[in-house]
Amino acid sequence: MAVSQRRACVVLGQTRSTQRYTAYVPDDEPRLVQAIVKYATDYGRYGYRRITGLLRNDGWKVNHKRVERIWRQEGLKVPKKQPAKRRLWLNDGSCIRLRAEHKDHVWSYDFVAGRTSDGRPLRYLTMVDEYTRECLAVDVDRSLKSQNVLDKLNDLFLSRRIPEYIRSDNGSEFAAKAVRHWLERVGVRTLFIEPGSPWENGYIESFNGKLRDELLNLEIFDTLLEAKVLTARWQHEYNTFRPHSSLGYRPPAPETKQPLPICSAA
Repeated sequence: MAVSQRRACVVLGQTRSTQRYTAYVPDDEPRLVQAIVKYATDYGRYGYRRITGLLRNDGWKVNHKRVERIWRQEGLKVPKKQPAKRRLWLNDGSCIRLRAEHKDHVWSYDFVAGRTSDGRPLRYLTMVDEYTRECLAVDVDRSLKSQNVLDKLNDLFLSRRIPEYIRSDNGSEFAAKAVRHWLERVGVRTLFIEPGSPWENGYIESFNGKLRDELLNLEIFDTLLEAKVLTARWQHEYNTFRPHSSLGYRPPAPETKQPLPICSAA
């Protein structure tokens, strides 16, 4: 329109420094974009904050604002629903809320239900340390009874410290006399939540939600063995790799990095 830049900026109410600003692109921007896109592709249920935690764990000095900018620039988002995919490579306690104060102070456990592709049931026994958020166990089988609970507790008590408390709902597998008497003999006090109040067992409920969102809703299991293998791999990833927001986006148990457990056919 044959007017100067100064005149145009006055009319538009924009400072000339803004008009003349040239965006600065850091030298590491392409590598950072590639890393963010890769993490978003590999871990579709992680948002930009959790991916920021992963990048920092990898040695990147980056804040969440820069990651969010690239996240939006690349059109990334956490989908509301993802289709499950098929893997072809494998055919008397108190109800008062007690807050954990140190590692192995309070454990909690629960059951999660699932199914294989043929409609047969799967049952998951999940256990977490409420203080460290570490997943202590995710056992999978067609059916799990109170004896299975005792067997898993016995294995954990032998491999690490015995907790002071164990929190659970009032399910028959946890409230069974055999379980309560055995825990009493080894010096573990039980914390049963109020019936119909799952929010009182918030840590294990939160973990169960992550298990379902990041594994059970995304995988189609054809066999029990396949469910065992993929669940063991997810548990290992959860403990040693997955950033946890309440832990400053660090994994719950990075010091426990071990080879993936070998699952035998049941």
